[in-house]
Amino acid sequence: MSDSQIRQHIIQNRVEAKLLVLEPIGYPVESNFIESPRIEVSNKELFEIYAKEQWNGYKVHKNQYLFDQKMMPDFAFQVAEVRPDNSYITYNTSILVLAPDNTVKLMKNERSIKFDDVVGQQKAKSKINIITKYLENPEKFKGWAPQNILFYGMPGTGKTMLAQALANELQVNIQMVKATSLIGHHVGDGSGQIHDLYNNARSNKPTLIFIDEIDAIALERKYQSLRGDVTEIVNALLTEMDGIEDNDSVITICATNNPSLLDYAVRSRFEEEIEFTLPDSGDRLTILKKNMETLPLECVFDVDAFVEKTKGFSGRDIKEKVLKTALHKAISESRDMIDDEDINYAISESHKDFVNSDAMFS
Repeated sequence: MSDSQIRQHIIQNRVEAKLLVLEPIGYPVESNFIESPRIEVSNKELFEIYAKEQWNGYKVHKNQYLFDQKMMPDFAFQVAEVRPDNSYITYNTSILVLAPDNTVKLMKNERSIKFDDVVGQQKAKSKINIITKYLENPEKFKGWAPQNILFYGMPGTGKTMLAQALANELQVNIQMVKATSLIGHHVGDGSGQIHDLYNNARSNKPTLIFIDEIDAIALERKYQSLRGDVTEIVNALLTEMDGIEDNDSVITICATNNPSLLDYAVRSRFEEEIEFTLPDSGDRLTILKKNMETLPLECVFDVDAFVEKTKGFSGRDIKEKVLKTALHKAISESRDMIDDEDINYAISESHKDFVNSDAMFS
């Protein structure tokens, strides 16, 4: 067997990390920094790209430390969870960062978002109509009320936006939380926060509870036995989803990019699974035109070519990875318009983020 064949054999037999949960620790004691900054990741996809770029190929185990060598040299992250243990970080690994403390971090609801702001997703909008009908006349449904809904699909396709729009259109309360902020450091932390979340919702009915990145706490057990406190979180969530307490007019919506990775006990509680798809050419044109209205520079690029070249991009990709990059390039070069060169540059740069998912190592 040649050296290249041996290397390929080793790569193919490495165990790939499905999920990596990191806790920000700070700088070493001997660091010149007086106080370590508090790290809170607001853009999961961007952090994943950043993390995989420097740690791809690393073998990791629980409690291990990973050190940042780019933006904050020597800043330490500790591995709070890796599934399976002693596995390798790849471009397929889902990487999450715990909130800076043990309290639930409620996400901000953008009050201005309406249904029309969620471009496309007509099937999803049609399916959530049942929630609209129920909250408009809960007495009519009695025991047939919708309780637990799963949103799934690629990142940036509008799952969070649609939940916000639903709450805004119906003028009902919404509690939005990332599942990573439910993972505590001590047994009972997370389960207590789940019960507090639902108790607060029951005190302020009608309420939508939106839990993003649900796979962070409800990953399929076959990848690795869940640690104790995560198991308690899952059990607490199942209890609340089952409606042991009076959950009339309390609706749980969970979101994930990977529904196939969810634990069956959790997934079986959803009476409806709603898929969010990538925008088609018509949707991409609409997304582009909506964003062009607010761009501070004139747009002189080929719109039709833009739509064709962004096939496979989500709405968030179009805005954040293409238009924003093109805008920044034009501004940095002191120009007052965005042209095809700027767009082509931005698309080329964005493709660096779309690493071949079939390759475990670059």
